[in-house]
Amino acid sequence: MDAAKVRELKDIANRLRINSIRATDASNSGHPTSCASAAEVMSVLFFQTMKYKVDEPRGASNDRFILSKGHAAPVLYAAWAEAGLFPYSDLLNLRKIDSDLEGHPTPRLNFVDVATGSLGQGLSCAAGMAIVGKYVDKASYRVFCLMGDGESAEGSVWEAMSFASIWKLDNLVAIFDVNRLGQSQPTAFEHNTNVYKARAEAFGFNTLVVDGHDVLALAKAFDNAAATKGRPTCIIAKTFKGKGFTSIEDKVEWHGKPLGSNSSAVINEISSHLQHTGPTSLKPAHPVEDAPSVDITNIRLSEPPNYQLGQKVATRLAYGTALVKIGKNNSRVVAMDGDTKNSTFADKFTNAFPERFFECFIAEQNLVGVAIGAGSRGRTVPFISTFAAFFTRAFDQLRMGAVSQANIVCVGSHCGCSIGEDGPSQMALEDLAMFRSIPGCTVFYPCDAVETERAVELAANLTGIRFIRTSRPNTPVIYGNNEVFTVGKAKVVRKSDNDTVLVIGAGVTVHEALKAADELAASGINVRVMDPFTLKPFDAEAVIANANAVGGRIVTVEDHYPEGGLGEAVASAVSLQRNIIVKKLAVPRIPRSGPSEALMEMFGIDHKAIVAAVKEIGNY
Repeated sequence: MDAAKVRELKDIANRLRINSIRATDASNSGHPTSCASAAEVMSVLFFQTMKYKVDEPRGASNDRFILSKGHAAPVLYAAWAEAGLFPYSDLLNLRKIDSDLEGHPTPRLNFVDVATGSLGQGLSCAAGMAIVGKYVDKASYRVFCLMGDGESAEGSVWEAMSFASIWKLDNLVAIFDVNRLGQSQPTAFEHNTNVYKARAEAFGFNTLVVDGHDVLALAKAFDNAAATKGRPTCIIAKTFKGKGFTSIEDKVEWHGKPLGSNSSAVINEISSHLQHTGPTSLKPAHPVEDAPSVDITNIRLSEPPNYQLGQKVATRLAYGTALVKIGKNNSRVVAMDGDTKNSTFADKFTNAFPERFFECFIAEQNLVGVAIGAGSRGRTVPFISTFAAFFTRAFDQLRMGAVSQANIVCVGSHCGCSIGEDGPSQMALEDLAMFRSIPGCTVFYPCDAVETERAVELAANLTGIRFIRTSRPNTPVIYGNNEVFTVGKAKVVRKSDNDTVLVIGAGVTVHEALKAADELAASGINVRVMDPFTLKPFDAEAVIANANAVGGRIVTVEDHYPEGGLGEAVASAVSLQRNIIVKKLAVPRIPRSGPSEALMEMFGIDHKAIVAAVKEIGNY
């Protein structure tokens, strides 16, 4: 690199600092000191190393950049303004309610793939992009993730480091901005870059320690990363928070504060070092246009369900069968699991399409993050599976996934106390509440194999986060193979003209409701049984209509805690109906080990409990 280019990259870094100061002053909030430590890294990445088209920020063949330290958003925005995507003046709209230049980056912006700011999540998403680039797209694009040193305390960072090394993601570069200071005090290791280096090397990374304010050293490090094959690269950049800010640099008390009255002096000082005030003459290199065109629409089962009525099949097994079928139909369906694939039956997909299955091992936060990255830019349709209980460990990733406009399908097996002897640590009893709380999430809860296969097919074609809750016990097939299912539409699976109560179950409790209906009919009491299919969106119209038809009495029964599941979905649906009452049956306390049927009886969600509840509510 010649001296003129080195000088220009230094100037760009200083202009990024100046624009970060101006933007945070305009909003009277933000993190200019965190931007300043990363300025040279951003300058070299955006104007020397990365290959991308400015006028098509999400181009399929572009290199990807993830700002995991999302609080440094102003320097990201300043880099894109410097590249010419939008005017510098837009930076002064930072954090305003009518501007998409938010406090932390979100995909409302066309140059942001995943939302960041909940620290420790960016590298997993970057690894998901990289694994698609290397093994699915088989394209030239590379992925860069800039993290803060403080967020390296998050275990999810090291889950991602392990994953990237195991899968030999040599198209991935992790960058730690080691600026020594956290929010309230110095970070655990301050400027001891040897600690970061040893850790990264222990995880199998090609690791380089550089002066993070030396543009030439950074450029050489990124060149080294590009030439390294068979393993990812980690660049440990020693920097200073507030670099170049006189009397502010390297001082902990300036975290998250605009410079205010100090701004003029600091800007004047930085400006005095500029040889060129901009805009830059440097342009990013064009990418190699080798990412293939893809189509992830109209995904279908390669063949319809093939079951006999009454045949007992676990819905988790039907999930594996369906996943293979949609995998045959569309080569962009990919699957991941957390070392439970022989229980979730994702191993059926592994055996059929080993090149499209990515084991994430027992690291559920990374599992979700990798899927979010893999689904970005519409490159794949990721299906991820584990025990439903273990998705709770990744709730923050799921929450951020909604902000990221993520397109992933989560499949949780082993739900409820009906799993039996494994005991409460394995029983998902909060998962419906969790997924229902996520904006835009579609929640499926199929009760038989046919319904499960159709749930998989429908989920593959939706957007947003989707959750399919599958069960461990073998349950009878109650639907014909040609039954049509619609998201948000319930099924009435038993009815008569003189029903007195509407019983609503889901999953295994649909079958308990049908048993109860048989017992009640023998004593002259008829009940209507409903299977909601999706708990979100929820078919309130059908619930209200059928409840009114039976005299306004509803019993709900679910293999879940009382809070946030089926019962509360029904109660919300009928909350403005004066003449409808609801009795909820749910698992009332922490269960224990035991046989499935015995546990369902013990915790009041079996057919006997339903019979008693119907008789009780009949008195009202």
